[in-house]
Amino acid sequence: MKIAIIIVSIVALILVGICLYLIDTNKKLAFKADNIEGQRAAVAAELEARIAAISQEKEDEVARLKGTYDELVASMQKEIEEGQITITQLADRLSVSMIDKILFPSGEAEITSEGVEVLERVGKVLKNTEYKMIRVEGHTDNVPIHPNLQEKFPTNWELSTTRATNVVRFLEDKVGIKGARLHAVGMSEYHPVVSNETSAGRSQNRRIEINLLPEFAGGIPLTAE
Repeated sequence: MKIAIIIVSIVALILVGICLYLIDTNKKLAFKADNIEGQRAAVAAELEARIAAISQEKEDEVARLKGTYDELVASMQKEIEEGQITITQLADRLSVSMIDKILFPSGEAEITSEGVEVLERVGKVLKNTEYKMIRVEGHTDNVPIHPNLQEKFPTNWELSTTRATNVVRFLEDKVGIKGARLHAVGMSEYHPVVSNETSAGRSQNRRIEINLLPEFAGGIPLTAE
């Protein structure tokens, strides 16, 4: 009988110990859960704050670019009305498209006096933008280079690339835009805006596009200087 009482007592003590352990464990788990929930809420709040800040920065940047767009439109009003220049803005990107005859003689890559005057006006506005890359693209129609010019420009690749490079050099050397902000890209005949089936279409496709793009390279901000 005594042995049975002892065994029951031991079992009871063990059960009490287990219960106390479980209670303590539950308290610890509840504390950890509260801690995790608090951390989650803090992270969520920080993330929301960052998203709001980025959204505000994006809105501010779009508004600044709208000012650049308006300034370009005012500066190039005559050429826009004559269909020689098209200016478009899409969110934080801006594009100035100029048909080739406003900048270059037919089949050539040297900038004309009229082209110099136009690029000076465009460049003056673009120079004052901040944290933007300036990508200059040369485009041609699909007509092969005339045999008389093939020694200088074997294909439309060479013509479009040389034209884009000459515009970039002008923006750097004459306008004073930092070279680190400039990209020159030859696109040849492969990115037409309209069909090349008509002379009017080919005229639109022979163009220089100056694109103002967000700067992401290396996270290094570019100034307007």
